[in-house]
Amino acid sequence: MQKKIIETSAAPAAIGTYSQAVKAGANVYLSGQIPLDPDTMTLVEGDMETQIKRVFDNLKAVTEAAGGDLSHIVKLNIFLTDLSHFTLINEIMAQYFSSPYPARAAVGVASLPKDATVEMDAIMLLD
Repeated sequence: MQKKIIETSAAPAAIGTYSQAVKAGANVYLSGQIPLDPDTMTLVEGDMETQIKRVFDNLKAVTEAAGGDLSHIVKLNIFLTDLSHFTLINEIMAQYFSSPYPARAAVGVASLPKDATVEMDAIMLLD
């Protein structure tokens, strides 16, 4: 099975030794996205809602570059430095996804790259 590297300028460039996503067969493995503006490569300013939406927008851009969209995500992992934002994650996720929702985990962590407050990665299945 061949693997294909997915890259798009519509999402932040990798800030380390990884790819934005890797397609292997019908599976696409999306690397973690934090609320980086893809144009400036700096964390977006604003409240937690703004940051969460930026992360979903970044994931959306990578799914589209891979030939799919957010509805193709089968597993979503969410990392938060403050789990009190769990309800807000649910509210905003409902703006980006519709039922049936992907499998999901939400994990509280001590810190994230660039002192971000939220990070998400995903697995997507293409038809």
